[in-house]
Amino acid sequence: MDDEYAKLIRRMNPPRVVIDNKTCEDATVIQVDSVNKHGILLEVVQVLTDMNLVITKAYISSDGGWFMDVFNAVDHEGKKIKDKDVMDNIKRRIENSANFALSLRGSSTVGVKHSEEHTSIELAGTDRPGLLSEVCAVLSTLDCNVTNAEIWTHNSRAAAVVHVTDDSTGSAIDDPGRLATMKKMLCNILKGNGDLNAAKMTLSPPGGSSGGGRVVNRGRRLHQIMFANRDYDRVGGGVNGSMKGGGGRALRPEISIMNCSDRDYTVVTMRSTDRPKLLFDIVCTLTDMQYVVYHGVVHTMRKEAYQEFYIRHVDGLPIGSEAEQERIVHCLEAAIERRASQGLELELCTEDRSGLLADITRIFRENSLCIRRAEISTKAGKAKDTFYVTDASGSPVDPRIIDSIRGQIGQSALQVKHDKDLLPESPETKVGYLFSYFFKARTCQTKLIQSYS
Repeated sequence: MDDEYAKLIRRMNPPRVVIDNKTCEDATVIQVDSVNKHGILLEVVQVLTDMNLVITKAYISSDGGWFMDVFNAVDHEGKKIKDKDVMDNIKRRIENSANFALSLRGSSTVGVKHSEEHTSIELAGTDRPGLLSEVCAVLSTLDCNVTNAEIWTHNSRAAAVVHVTDDSTGSAIDDPGRLATMKKMLCNILKGNGDLNAAKMTLSPPGGSSGGGRVVNRGRRLHQIMFANRDYDRVGGGVNGSMKGGGGRALRPEISIMNCSDRDYTVVTMRSTDRPKLLFDIVCTLTDMQYVVYHGVVHTMRKEAYQEFYIRHVDGLPIGSEAEQERIVHCLEAAIERRASQGLELELCTEDRSGLLADITRIFRENSLCIRRAEISTKAGKAKDTFYVTDASGSPVDPRIIDSIRGQIGQSALQVKHDKDLLPESPETKVGYLFSYFFKARTCQTKLIQSYS
């Protein structure tokens, strides 16, 4: 009865989206008002992120039964959003998205899923050199063409969502025997390091889908897979070693947590290097950990991002124990670092063909390159893939090796984009409480749980 009443309230009060290009000189202001429900903040942020918009500022308020958020956003070139079709699309997608009831968690199954267009493979395991190359070689041997994929590595773990089609038909693979063989061979690769508990891959029935039939955002699935694989655990009891790869000087995330006892909120403050999709990654993690953001401020400036959230558990209670606070810190560190670009960015643009990805990753492996993150896409017969690579020790790649690889693949096909290790260090600034105008600092307990203390 309560669910039906909530649905009735949402139908009577549809979400309202206002897009304003006059208030702010350097960004488009997007205001969203809606009946509040758990997960709506993630839905709105996901829409903006999926449209390749960059959120430069945000003001979040969802205390009580109403959700009122304001986002300052620009396009991928840093310009205001002035195209009417794009603005109409933003409004339509947010309004449609807000009408869906989010499941509190996505599917926890990691495995092979089927659709009419492609077969989706989800993999999780312990990272090691050459792992992606071995996966691609198996898929090529089984006459599978990789059309889209995203691969993350973090804290010695690896996760991947891979879309494949049949080489001969160009459609999804639905033969149960062939899928079983694929599962067996890929599981053998994931278990190659002997860590049987870390390797995860299961087979869903043909026609199955995750999230109760609704497609789950690929980035969110990767977060969920990594979270299930406990990539937030500290290796050897020390500081999370995930950012050591590449020897980069990117700003390490600083996260502090404190309780405001008189208002029953827990305050989470974060400072990190700014990058695309950062807010989505953080909100995604908080939502899947069953926390609700009641108030918040996001501000980006000079390649740095400051975020301050007032949160409670989904049952309305603040964070109770120091152990839980430490767990939140570790999980948010992981959320910030998983998508952080490490090493040298290489972009491959060429005609797609059977076995292309297997050949490219084999060449990388033979030249002792480690793929830290990758995004694979195919459109209209063209392959456009992005790889972030380091050497086997996690250090920057020797330019002579890159020249040799480009000679094998093709100078015009493989381009060096950006070396993330050469970013200048950000100036030291103190983490302040951006939302302090709303809650007086004296109402908060002085005991902090802070990362990298």
